Amino acid sequence: MKKEHLPEKRCVVCKRPFTWRKKWEKNWNEVKYCSERCRRNKI
Repeated sequence: MKKEHLPEKRCVVCKRPFTWRKKWEKNWNEVKYCSERCRRNKI
């Protein structure tokens, strides 16, 4: 699949868009943060 066709979400902390990654394949529905840094700085 080409990168422009990958699913996309917005990070709940920084509000930036991030795209699907292979490591999130099994739990894409639960992913909320674009990075470890955002996850640590959650509200």
